[in-house]
Amino acid sequence: MSDAFDPVDFLESAVPIDSHEDVTAMREFLVETLEANGADPLVDDAGNTLATRGEGSPHIVLNTHIDTVSPHIPYERDGDVIRGRGSCDAKGPLAALLAAFFAVDTDRSGRVTLAVTPDEEVYSTGAAALDVTVLPDVDTDGDCYVVGEPTGLDVCTAAKGRFEGTLHLSGRNAHAADPDSGVNAVAAAEGALAAIREFDAERDPHPDLGPATLTPTVVEGGKVTNQVPADCALTVDRRSVPPESAEGFRDSLEATVDDATHADVGVDFELTDRPTPFLEAFATDADAPVVRHLAAAATGVTDGDAGDVRPFTAATEASYFSPAPTVVFGPGVLADETGPVAHADREYVRVADVERAATALTDALAALRG
Repeated sequence: MSDAFDPVDFLESAVPIDSHEDVTAMREFLVETLEANGADPLVDDAGNTLATRGEGSPHIVLNTHIDTVSPHIPYERDGDVIRGRGSCDAKGPLAALLAAFFAVDTDRSGRVTLAVTPDEEVYSTGAAALDVTVLPDVDTDGDCYVVGEPTGLDVCTAAKGRFEGTLHLSGRNAHAADPDSGVNAVAAAEGALAAIREFDAERDPHPDLGPATLTPTVVEGGKVTNQVPADCALTVDRRSVPPESAEGFRDSLEATVDDATHADVGVDFELTDRPTPFLEAFATDADAPVVRHLAAAATGVTDGDAGDVRPFTAATEASYFSPAPTVVFGPGVLADETGPVAHADREYVRVADVERAATALTDALAALRG
């Protein structure tokens, strides 16, 4: 790691900065940190902060985000533990990525680009617009990507995607005293729910991520208690596995429910409107160099206590960078034996894990650059 940059000092300054509603102050602090350590950062039109070191191949991109969820939780340090909003998701990973970035030996072949995004926790507008070639002298996308998230220093090579949409069932109003004269959309939900339950029955589970899931979460239908309802809406949550895409899922679910309901019932399924693509599932081959070198480095700095190659259990912006080899890695955990950590009011990260993550990333980058 760079002698001039201490990731723990950075983290102790970063966690107190509110970044749940507006990331401006946190981005300014990041830019100041990059400038103070000899980098020449650029902030693009989407609010992404970019900087690059070295040149040539391979081109390795280090990515994480500076926004956090609400509410802000104040910084607190208790010995080896730093608490507060963003301590593990994802300012702790950012601190480790910065340490590795500043340690890059520019006399060796290979480029390392830092790309820090806003809005990961909502619509991922930064990652969706990310183009590292806006940097001077950078004319290629990354050959591989490391995405900073709390993984307990394991190397995560796959994650499920998350889609959401609403299934609209349409029928025909009638008096409840003569129900056969109408088409009951609420009653049609019985067939739709059965189709949802069986949607994945014939699909093979992913070898790393297991089966996809499809969960009905909200139902709305009917307005008058003595009337056959003409409309019913079912909202569903989809956790996808490769190679399913959002549009492929939409078309398949609509056709499946249409087959499972009466011909007089109209079926329409629309994905929830959002300004950016959904976070789709991704999977990277465990034999990819970025996986092998980072797993070896993490295993080395933790004496084998971490560095496992496994899936990540939450959706991430990593899917925007796939199919380039992409891994998710960082200090901190989504949950521990007590309960949730990231996004919870007890969010924390261990100082030793931040330091070990920084060392592992530094060693992996050196190995990747030969």
